[in-house]
Parts: sequence; structure tokens; C-alpha cells
Amino acid sequence: MTSLDLRSHKVQLIGTAIAASLATVTLLISYNTLSKRKRRRHLEEDIKQSIAEYDATGASSRLRTPEDEDDTLSSNYSDAYNEELIREQLARNYAFFSEESMTKIRRSRVVIVGAGGVGSWAAVMLARSGVSEIRIIDFDQVTLSSLNRHATAGLNDVGTKKVKCVEKALKMMCRWVKVEPVDELWTKETGGELLEGADWVIDAIDNIQTKVDLLKYCHDNGVKVFSSMGAGAKCDPTRIQISDISYTVYDPLARSVRRRLRLLGVNSGIPVVYSTEVPGDVKLLPLPEEEFQKGPVKELGAFDDFRVRILPVLGPLPAIFGLNAATYILCDLAEKPIFNPLPIKNRKKLYERMYRDLLHRESKLAGEQLSRLPIDEDDVGLIFDDLYRGRSAVPPHDVPQRPTIVRWDFHKPITIENCVVFEFKDAEKHAKACWSSTGDHVDPDSIWEEAVQETVRRRAAEARRVLNWVM
Repeated sequence: MTSLDLRSHKVQLIGTAIAASLATVTLLISYNTLSKRKRRRHLEEDIKQSIAEYDATGASSRLRTPEDEDDTLSSNYSDAYNEELIREQLARNYAFFSEESMTKIRRSRVVIVGAGGVGSWAAVMLARSGVSEIRIIDFDQVTLSSLNRHATAGLNDVGTKKVKCVEKALKMMCRWVKVEPVDELWTKETGGELLEGADWVIDAIDNIQTKVDLLKYCHDNGVKVFSSMGAGAKCDPTRIQISDISYTVYDPLARSVRRRLRLLGVNSGIPVVYSTEVPGDVKLLPLPEEEFQKGPVKELGAFDDFRVRILPVLGPLPAIFGLNAATYILCDLAEKPIFNPLPIKNRKKLYERMYRDLLHRESKLAGEQLSRLPIDEDDVGLIFDDLYRGRSAVPPHDVPQRPTIVRWDFHKPITIENCVVFEFKDAEKHAKACWSSTGDHVDPDSIWEEAVQETVRRRAAEARRVLNWVM
């Protein structure tokens, strides 16, 4: 055999080997693809069967009593779930964070207190993003009015417990997630054990006192907590931001929570999502007349501080709040935290200067140095930016070169609705003309023309709406 023949024979052998290898690889790929399709098909059939069995017992939820418990869903799900499918479902998250960061997320445990419009959306995105243990705490039931904002509730869920509704949905979305629904009201006396082992706690509570109790407990016990402030009566998504509780401005719920926490010795260290938007012309839905016949309206609430009347809520806003909470926590769990969130407004120094000017003027009028006023810097910001739109009350309502806030009617105490924005010289003119050291103050309506009076009346009416909303 010549050397040429040997070379040709080697080429044929190499070609045959390559072809065999390609054929083997093709067979393996085809086998894996078919196996994956088979597993997916079995998964789909299993989930459909679980849904059918759950619906068979839960479809008539309106007729069931609140005490009825449904264990069908949890019993239909085994803990075994193919890791390959989990990683495929979380592929985009792995691509975003990295293998190491996703391992930390998947090993984490989050407790969500409140399963309404904010809490339900946070739960959904935490589960979809890989958090494997979620405890949800809420005592309430799904109502028809919940459906405009709740992440998981449908018509069949009306009358069922919110925590069970969220559990069912999370199991349908992410089969591997361990969901623990806790059907009770969180309290500071007994709720501590429900937070044990949590990497993060989400406060999605409506009740102010319970919210403060939870935040205080977490702060004192070193538990990481993220709090949602007021999403009700808001509509502008561009005004939503994340900050420390100490930096919140304009949000009436945040102001109330911050002041209560401050009295308890908690000044900062709690990240929150809130909106700087001041509610417009919105009203609490009225109570039926027969409710007033039952006794004092405040006593009609199931718990103290819970609103008796329904606060208007535009569905997307609590959803955005919940998504903000989930995003912040996921980044922290992945050890890629969000540092120094971009503020929507950075006018604290302006508000502080205007507050000092007002304090100085009131001290001069009182004849003694006052340490503080009934309003604070946040209230000054609300008056200047949101009520008076950063403009003077005097036509043509220009932006003041030195904006100044002054009490409008000196017969009345300083309140948000009894303050007005002027240029500095106009504020000086107003104070000198209306104030009297003997208490016989001059009515401001006799000093200013009708256009100024009308502006002040409109802004005062807006302020009353804000105050009525937060109270």
C-alpha cells in the first residue's frame, strides 16, 4: 500500500469518527430535548390537575365560612422539583445577578406582613425571582373591592383568606417555593416569633399603630425591614421613590409613622417606598346611613386605627409600591444593594431656611424665643411646593426670589391651612399690617385684594382635604 493510500485511509477513518461523534451528539441532544419536553408535559398535566382539584373545592368560596381551611393545594405539591427546570425558569435572573448571588437569593427567607395590594405584588415577584421561603401574615379576606389591586385574587377567591389566595398563586407560578400562610393579625405581644429567621421583613400594613409596632420591633431586634407608606389616593408614578424613613417628604402616612417612631427613639435606618405626591380632590367613600344609626362611627372598625370608610386606591400604585419593595430586597439579598436612591426633590435646605425664617418671625411676634412650631420642615415643603406650587399668593403669582411663609390670619394658630407663601417683602408687609401686640389683630381680607384672598381660600381648601385624608 502506498503512502498516498495510507493517507487516504486515515482521512476516511477520521471522517468516520467525526461523523459518528456528530451522530452521537445529535442523539444525545435529541434525547435531552425529548426528555425535557416530557418532563414539561408531565409538569403541565400535574399543575392542571392541581388547579382542577383546588377549583373543585374552592369554586363556591362565597358559600364557605371564614373558618373553612383548604389543604388541597399544599397536599398536591411535592417538595421534589427538577433543578434543571428551576434554573430554566430563573434563567434571566441568573443572567442578571450571577450564580453566587442567585444562590444567596434562593437560600433566603422573607416574611411579608400584609397580603393586600402591596404585599401580594411583593410576594409574587420575590417568588418569581427565586426566593424559596416566604411567610405571609394577614388576618383579612378577599373582597370584590380587592380585585382592582390584588396581585393574585380572582372572582373565585372572594370570601377566602388573602394568605391562602397568595399561597395558591405562588405555588402555581413557582412550584419549588415554600409558602407559609399565617392567618392572624400581627401584634407586638405575640408576633416576634413569626419574624424569627427572616432575612427580610416587608411591612405592608394599613394600620398605623401596628405598622409602628412592627418597625420598632424590627429596629430593636436587628431584623431588616422594608416599609411601604401610603399608596392610597395617589396616581403619579413619577413621584414614587425609595429612601430612608428620615428623608421622606410630603407623604402624610410617612410623616405620622416617622413622628411616632421618633418618640420611641427610632430616627432612621428603615428603608421605605413612598410618594411625594399630595392627594388631589379625592374623598373617602361615604358610609351608608344605617351605619351611623349603629353608634359612633369610629367604633364600627374591627380594630382601632383601621379606616371605617374606604380609601380610594388606583390599582397600579400599590402594585408599584410592592414591586419597589421586592426589587430593593432582591438586590440586597444578592449583595448588590441599591445605594443612595436618587431623590425626586432635593430642596431640604430651602425648606429648612423657610422654616427658620418663620420661627424667627413668630419668636419676634411672641416676644420670646420659640424652640419649635406646630408645623415642621416637611409641612413647609408641602405648603410651598404642593399647595402654592412654588409661587407667591400675590398676582401674577411669580416664583419668589426669596420665598417666605407667614401666618395668614393671626387670630388663628399656625397650621398648614393658615400659612401663605409670599415674596419676602410682601411677607414683611403682611405681618406688620395684620399683627397687633395687644391681640387685636387686623383681618387680612382688609389688607389684600380679592385675587389674593381667593388664592388663599383655594389653597386652604386643598390643605383641609389633605388633612382630612391623612386623619
